[in-house]
Amino acid sequence: MNLNIYDTYVFDLDGTLLDTLQDLASSVNYALRLYGLPEHSTDDVRRFVGNGVRLLMERAVPDGAQNPQFEEVFAAFRRHYMEHSLDTTRPYDGIPEMLSALKARGCRLAVVSNKMMAATQELVRHFFPQIEVAIGEHEAEGIRKKPAPDTVVEALRQLNAISPLSADQRRSPHDFHDSNAVVYVGDSDVDIETARNSGLPCISVLWGFRDRDFLVAHGATTFAEHPWDI
Repeated sequence: MNLNIYDTYVFDLDGTLLDTLQDLASSVNYALRLYGLPEHSTDDVRRFVGNGVRLLMERAVPDGAQNPQFEEVFAAFRRHYMEHSLDTTRPYDGIPEMLSALKARGCRLAVVSNKMMAATQELVRHFFPQIEVAIGEHEAEGIRKKPAPDTVVEALRQLNAISPLSADQRRSPHDFHDSNAVVYVGDSDVDIETARNSGLPCISVLWGFRDRDFLVAHGATTFAEHPWDI
């Protein structure tokens, strides 16, 4: 792929830039163990992630949100993860170098994640000084989580790559100045759908939480086997 095609890159975080799986699994199992609930393997947690931490815990807790202990377990997970999100989390090999190369070419870089806003911004600040904008889950402000396009649109707005909106305008991918200059990069079916809903091309990475067959089955058409392919 020609590196000069795009001038703005919007990245997913977990499974795309950072290997966060072990820290997520540790916090999930800490919360479950605290309340005497059955724990899960790391592969189980790999399948659970992608739609935000609340749905992650709904999948991990027996009977999900209907479990009378759910809110307490979920709160325990959030507290633990905020304290331990840097225990084993690391960038995938080649990611910092790829981001630096894009930055040197004058590209604009953003992250959008279904991870909690505070954790998203802390991790991006810690690992990726090249990235200008990091948007996490904050639906309380009317910005829906992925696969809705809202976080992508908000990231582009903060990058000044999208027309400003008045208070009564609904965010729309059609407000992009030039969506052909923007690409979305992720590792999951949620990311493919997010790119589609945002009117953007999608690069699906093959080192993350989903394999090629799964991604193809969910509509992926462009792949990166190594960060430098991006």
